[in-house]
Amino acid sequence: MNKGARIFVAGSKGLVGSALIRALRSRGYNNLILPGIDELDLTSQQAVADFFQREKPEYVFLAAAKVGGIHANNTYPAEFIHLNLAIQNNVIHQSYLQGVKRLLFLGSSCIYPRLAPQPMKEEYLLTGPLEPTNEPYAIAKIAGIKTCEAYNRQYGTQFIAVMPTNLYGPGDNFHPENSHVLPALIRRFHEAKIQNAPQVVVWGSGTPRRELLYVDDMAAGCVFLMELPDERIAPELLNYPKPCFVNLGTGEDVTVRELAETVSRVVGYRGGLLFDSSKPDGTPRKLQDVSRIHRLGWKHSVGLEEGIAKTYQWFLSNYEVPLGTVANSDLKR
Repeated sequence: MNKGARIFVAGSKGLVGSALIRALRSRGYNNLILPGIDELDLTSQQAVADFFQREKPEYVFLAAAKVGGIHANNTYPAEFIHLNLAIQNNVIHQSYLQGVKRLLFLGSSCIYPRLAPQPMKEEYLLTGPLEPTNEPYAIAKIAGIKTCEAYNRQYGTQFIAVMPTNLYGPGDNFHPENSHVLPALIRRFHEAKIQNAPQVVVWGSGTPRRELLYVDDMAAGCVFLMELPDERIAPELLNYPKPCFVNLGTGEDVTVRELAETVSRVVGYRGGLLFDSSKPDGTPRKLQDVSRIHRLGWKHSVGLEEGIAKTYQWFLSNYEVPLGTVANSDLKR
């Protein structure tokens, strides 16, 4: 990508999109196209077609999506599959019609089978049943990968994808019901700390293992891939039947209990933890094999505790959390 290229970041106001903007601007890309949700309805086929014809982006980062934790996925399954399919179909198809040079689709590690061998390699896609609690979302993301792959095969496009592991960082969603596990933990432990609550209840047994990636590391990995020359991208990501996507993560994981204890330590909470094993655990383990992205030349740089500390400082600066009952609150992931 040359520094003056017209770059469209779809979903620029979210956790992922805002990190992509920081990464792009830090590398000198300033010709960014960043319509808000009130300016461009990505679920509207006509609106997206008009936008692409008018703006003529050269590169596209497709980060727009409806996302959420276990509670949100279980409550709104139709929205998760319908809206995500509509968004990605519209953007990918118009990128082809308008001659976009390269598109990067943001997926999710939930695309892998619930009981996939660990660590999960890219070739494990579609080798077993998905985790039921987020199956509609996962199916939409799988469809996005396969759409990119199909367009590459038929039209010779350069539509690639990344599968980030669980992301966290500045700009995260700290909603008490619809957030992912780490921001939910940060909010709950912060509330418990200021209320001197004796304990915090965490959903599940605490035994599932999770891999977490600081969102600015994710963004750096995405920009790294978009900057790779054609001769590096083609053999690895555009050579069907090789997968057109790569895992993006740390290659390290922790139990939910260890994660909760780390958040408690960073926040400075002194009370106890109670794990409610009557609530769902979700997938037992989600550790990605990141050897492919390492071979291409990228590796994460922010450790978990450092990333949690940075995220907590952002939370303190950007959230006014109303006091409520914390001790029996559920943590969604």
